[in-house]
Amino acid sequence: MVSEDAVFKAIAHPARRGIIGLLAISARSVKELTAEFEMSQSAISQHLKELKDADLVASERFGLEQRYRLTPKPLQHVLKWSDGYRSLIDPSGHIWTLAPTSHKARQEPPKKRSRYGR
Repeated sequence: MVSEDAVFKAIAHPARRGIIGLLAISARSVKELTAEFEMSQSAISQHLKELKDADLVASERFGLEQRYRLTPKPLQHVLKWSDGYRSLIDPSGHIWTLAPTSHKARQEPPKKRSRYGR
């Protein structure tokens, strides 16, 4: 299995995370991926190489084109790492409280007064 560091290095770039997202939906060719990004085909190919080196992507030849698909198993490293922070998520699972709330933010908002000052 590929190293944890290789996986984190591979997903560090936003374009590679975008490619992973697209490949999670369906296998695609370099040409199809290039159409989704504002970068050259050679840049997409370089990102695919990084993902392939981390075992996050596999390719298969179909006729003249190479089709790339996601191999998600190495993403277990990310899930395992993030699991250590699960206790920071509120019960509904929506908010991460990585930083303590400031004292001012915890205060109740001032009560609204009527237009007569009461």
